[in-house]
Amino acid sequence: MGHSDDLCNIEGNGDGRSNNGASGVPSTSAAASSAYKLFGRETSFHQMMGGGKAADVILWRRRRVSFGIIVAATVAWIIFEYSELPFLSVSSDVLLILIVLLFLRANYAAFRKKQLPALPELVLSEEMVNNAAASFRVKINYMLLMAHDITLGKDFKLFFKVVIVLWLLSVIGSVISFFTLAYIGTIIFITVPALYNKFEDHVDRYAGKIHRQLSRHYKIVDESISRLPRSISKDKEL
Repeated sequence: MGHSDDLCNIEGNGDGRSNNGASGVPSTSAAASSAYKLFGRETSFHQMMGGGKAADVILWRRRRVSFGIIVAATVAWIIFEYSELPFLSVSSDVLLILIVLLFLRANYAAFRKKQLPALPELVLSEEMVNNAAASFRVKINYMLLMAHDITLGKDFKLFFKVVIVLWLLSVIGSVISFFTLAYIGTIIFITVPALYNKFEDHVDRYAGKIHRQLSRHYKIVDESISRLPRSISKDKEL
């Protein structure tokens, strides 16, 4: 009877493996893979980017548009960086040529009695303006609160982060020009999210390891700093 029960337990899985081994490994791997998500998100990366057409372009779901952005950014960077033409003059010339071409095209179509394709009306609704103003107000208030905390010396970590960011921007600005920095930012913005979306599991796994190590070191430093005032006060009392 005991031998027959063992056979039933083995055959019940269908592939000759025990229930504990089959159920234990996937749950462990699933827990390890879902232990840490970059940016602390709980949704997919596409939804975090907005989930609309802009997210499709950033994640290369519309390859032609994404590639066109890279080509346009490269051409603009070459024009402004190597031709040494002023930005205002080039922008005005491009807009002037575009307006003249559109005007001549409309008059030529009217002369040939052809009907132009209908252009979409670009109208900002009151709801869009109110939402943008509300979002802008929240960000401005957050920046003012950060400046208030830094001025009063309440948050040392925030002060340290702001100093590091401003110092890095100063160093980068002294090495490369603004147009080169904007071009590099555009290329990074259109390529890095797509690469992350493709290798999401691998990046999250390594980022989780780095995050745990940094958290461990930060905890040690924070505990050592928190003990300093106590030791000083004890020495004064002695």
